[in-house]
Amino acid sequence: MLRNVLSAIPRRNFQITAVRYKQKKYPKVDKKFQAAAESLAARGFLRPTKPWDPPANIEETITKICTTNGLNADAQFDALETKFAVLKACFEETGYDVPNSLLHTIGSVADLKEFYKTPVDTATPFDALKRMELPKNLYVQPDYVRFHPDKDTMFNGVSAFPKSSTIVSGLKTRKKYEGYTAKRSWP
Repeated sequence: MLRNVLSAIPRRNFQITAVRYKQKKYPKVDKKFQAAAESLAARGFLRPTKPWDPPANIEETITKICTTNGLNADAQFDALETKFAVLKACFEETGYDVPNSLLHTIGSVADLKEFYKTPVDTATPFDALKRMELPKNLYVQPDYVRFHPDKDTMFNGVSAFPKSSTIVSGLKTRKKYEGYTAKRSWP
């Protein structure tokens, strides 16, 4: 009886389609660093990393460190003790260390040189716009003026939008800007 009831129900073929996002095309990078580039692109621009501007003689510095540890310019890190000693010496010399997430990508002296030659900029796109030389018809106002009726001196506290409140919702911007609740004529 149950089979007759189930067979009487019309079956529909449902198609489940997956939404496929366009993948960003990155410049041709070594496969070791491709995963790191994709990870940084996914996390966004507010990363907890130190900025790094490599000095002009960074290759000579790394070569000198490697030769003192018994490695030549195209050597592989076979022993972990040697890799640790070289990375520690590089950190002491430069003040910039290899993050834990990238330790597995450095397998040779060439990889180490490539890591230390790469500059790291931690500025947000808005901060980068402030530093750029922009066209004459474009201006970025970094410290904008926010209306507050108690502190307004130009129009004596009269707003252009009398019944709209200024709500500051960000945690960082609450310290910088003060919001207010507008008085409404209805209860």
